[in-house]
Amino acid sequence: MIDVDRYLAVLGVARPGAPTAEALWELHRAHVERIPYETLDNQLGRRTSIDPAESVARFLRGRGGYCFTLKGGFAALLAALGYDVTLHVAGVQDEVEDPDGPGGDHLALTVGLDGERWLVDVGLAGGMYEPLPLREGTYAQGPFTYGMAPSTVVPGGWRFTHDPRGAFDTMVFAPEPVEMASFEPKHVELSTSPESGFVRVFQAQLREAKGVVMLRGCVLRRIEAGGTEERVIDAAEDWYDVLADVFHLNLDDVDASERARLWDHVRTEHRRRYGA
Repeated sequence: MIDVDRYLAVLGVARPGAPTAEALWELHRAHVERIPYETLDNQLGRRTSIDPAESVARFLRGRGGYCFTLKGGFAALLAALGYDVTLHVAGVQDEVEDPDGPGGDHLALTVGLDGERWLVDVGLAGGMYEPLPLREGTYAQGPFTYGMAPSTVVPGGWRFTHDPRGAFDTMVFAPEPVEMASFEPKHVELSTSPESGFVRVFQAQLREAKGVVMLRGCVLRRIEAGGTEERVIDAAEDWYDVLADVFHLNLDDVDASERARLWDHVRTEHRRRYGA
């Protein structure tokens, strides 16, 4: 059970009277604007849960999460509001589809509305601002253009193609419905393995109508129609100010020693990658 009213308050959205398309669009936009994609606990070595109720509790205390966390919580909210919600096994891939199909490192969420299904994704790094129809075509959202097409590998599956400026090439998902527990083994791997990019590199992102703002390690980047702006944050105080002021992260549970350790990890990885 989740606290729907408090969740909606975080989103700044009134409880919809019915599960309509208009309400879904409003919820989706509010979620990607207000609840960040972030991997803070992974860098701190904290174990996290993908139980939807626990994910929602994270949002209520001023934190976000990554794919499984964000989509699990949002799916629970939509279901509580009466939407027809389905979870699917998905995978982030290169431009050419993996012949083995989706690897399960991503969760796809679809919603049925008015006889059509829509891809609803509030946890796709630098991705969608609003839902996309499961209908072949290209779709512009702000400065970005996305593609949707049937999978060439998975019967009945779909392939989402990111904008060329996105963090990855494509995301493929299978049509069969699955339960949240299906993602637990992959979540443990991605959130705890020293080889995981979610553990090695800090990430925080928020989607806006005009673009996306992202922090990857020490590099703060904003992508809009007019181009890309970026700067390197080289002081711990400034870095933590960005987490609080730009990404709205509540860091009350991160003490001084953890902050120092995290900053050292972020700076070390930045120097390893960029040599500066």
